This record gives sequence, structure tokens and C-alpha cells, in this order.
Amino acid sequence: MTGWSLGGALAARFARPLAGSNRFHGRARAALCIAILAVLALLAPSPAAAQLNPSQTIRIIVPFAPAGSSDVLARLLQQPLQQELKQTVIVENRAGAGANIGTVEVARAAPDGYTLLLTSSALVVNPALYKNVPYDPLKDFVPIAALPVAPNVFAVKADGGITSLNEVITRAKAEPGKLNYASPGNGTTPQLTMELFKLKTGLAITNIPFNGGGPATQGLLTGTVDVLSTALPGAQSQIQSGVMRGIALTTSARRANLPDVPTFVELGFPDITLKTEHFLLAPAGTPQPVLDQLTKAVLAVLARDDLKQRVNELGYEPLAGGPDRAKSAIAKEVPFFKELVANAKIPQIE
Repeated sequence: MTGWSLGGALAARFARPLAGSNRFHGRARAALCIAILAVLALLAPSPAAAQLNPSQTIRIIVPFAPAGSSDVLARLLQQPLQQELKQTVIVENRAGAGANIGTVEVARAAPDGYTLLLTSSALVVNPALYKNVPYDPLKDFVPIAALPVAPNVFAVKADGGITSLNEVITRAKAEPGKLNYASPGNGTTPQLTMELFKLKTGLAITNIPFNGGGPATQGLLTGTVDVLSTALPGAQSQIQSGVMRGIALTTSARRANLPDVPTFVELGFPDITLKTEHFLLAPAGTPQPVLDQLTKAVLAVLARDDLKQRVNELGYEPLAGGPDRAKSAIAKEVPFFKELVANAKIPQIE
């Protein structure tokens, strides 16, 4: 007999004397009802029984175009997660509106663990950038994990005529407003890294926003723009191959696999250390046992030596963590970026 049917039988058993006898006074009846309700509560199915169904597909929504840092990370995690959870995991790109389209799709999805959001710092920047953000980063989502962090990089085309950050400064001073740069989109940390650089130097460099890191990189390679500001994972292979030249990184020290790329710190800009955070989130209301199951699987994947090595090779920093780290980062970065957007006088988007 299930908990609910047993509880119903108890309720029926005690209802008969209550209905047909005057021996039970008001207080006695109330006490007995409370006792029955307590039994029902104890016998009710526990929410801890909720688990993912292995026969159902998990969709990881990336709110950016392919080849950006979030997309690269999602596809890096896809197969190992599939193996860990023993069920199908797919990655879907839902780019547009500065990541708002894909983000809202997940916020409105059923909170069952089968539709997840793998996003970047755009999640915490957009509340400052847009007048009406169609989601609340703290209320509409619950964190599963904080994922590896992507440093940002300034890069130029290898044969484009610019070879260093100092040359960017010289050209921008000589012809204010003529120099332009590609970013993965308004409000992304690469765009805000350049805007912070402009605040520090007083330079006028025009932003040409693209719909993701991949298209922004192509903008540089085709000669559409002079400089690229992007997350490192989407540009590292082109820098290593010599197609592009990295001229400044937001890491605290040079990376071993990019020994010729200097950091902003060593170039005299110690405050330019913005990086692209990544989070795996579920819609608010997702059962805690399901969240725990997903967190356990993600952290197990990220702890694998082969994943750590691959993450590093692709340009990420393995600063991953559980839900608490993700929640803390989100809560801290929302006010930080509001201040930065205000100081950079970036107009809000309608």
C-alpha cells in the first residue's frame, strides 16, 4: 500500500466515529485531524525521489552563435556529461538580442532538469545594459555549477599592420574614432574590456558588435575591423597558428601556451583583468534532487585529468566550482557591471 493510500485509509477509519458519535468534543476532533494530517505528511512521497529519466534528452541552450567561448565549452562538456549521466545531451545555439533570446527560453522552460542554460557573464551584464531585461539572473535561475573561466584577449590580424597594444594607442590618438574593434556583442566582457581600456586611456575606438565570438573573429580575419576583443578560447588556435597576433591578455601572468602574448598587467594596466565567467543554470523551481544529480555529474566531468588538460589547452582557466560559487559570482558581478556600464557611459538598449 502506498503512503497516500494508507493515509487515506487512516482518514476514513477515523472519520466514522467522528461523524457518528458525540463523545468527541471540538478539541478532540481538531487534535485527531492534526494527527491524521501529520501521518499523511510523513507518508507522502518524498521529493528526494525525483531523478532525471535516462530516456529523456537534456538540452543545453547556449545563447550565443557557434564558436564563442560558451559554445566551445558546452561542446567540450557534452560527450563526457552524456557518459556520466548515461543519457543523451545535446547543445543548441539560440543567439540573438545580446544572449537574451536563449536566456529567456530557459527561464520559461519547464523546471524539470531537461532544459539547461550554459551562459557567460552576459547573464550579469545585461541587467545594466538593457532598460527592460526579460529575466532576473538571481530569481529566474538556480545554479548547477560555475564553469571554467575564459580570459579576454585583444588580437589583430597578423598582416594587418598593427603589432602591439602601443601601436593601437598611437593610431587611436592620431586619428580619434577612425580605429574600430570587433566584439562578440554589446555587453559581453570582451566589449567591456575594451571599454574599460578606453576609459583608462581616453581613446576613441569604435565598437563593431557581432553576434558572437565566432563572427567577431571572422570580422577581423576578413579585414572588416582593425582589432578584435574576444574571449581567448575562440581565438587561441588562430593566434597559435600565426593567423592572428595576440597583443594583450587579461590574465595575471603570461600563459605557457601563448608565451609571446603579454598581459595588460605587464603593459601598465593592472586594473584590466576582466574575464568571461561561465555558468550552467536550470530554471527556478527545478527539484533539488535533480540539481544535485546534475551538479555531481558536471563536477565529476570537470575533475577528470583529460578535461582539465583540454580546458587549459583551449584557453580557459579551470576555476570551476559548485552552485555556491556560481551564486556568489552572479550576486557580486551584477552590481560591478552596473557601475562599469555607467562609468563607461554605455547607452542602455531599449
